[in-house]
Amino acid sequence: MEQEILRKIEELEKKVEAVYQSSEKMRKYFLWTLIITAVVIILPLIAMIFVIPSFLSTYNPTNLGL
Repeated sequence: MEQEILRKIEELEKKVEAVYQSSEKMRKYFLWTLIITAVVIILPLIAMIFVIPSFLSTYNPTNLGL
């Protein structure tokens, strides 16, 4: 009886270790997804702060002859 309980505890430890490794992989995956999303969305928004004013300054009314 005691041997069976010890064997089951060892099996559970292996399963817990597998779950831990899997959750760490998912945590890293979500972290990199967050970083890539920030780069793809936030950096272009910051760039637009500088691009839009320079773009609009090329189309002011004095250059269009109005």
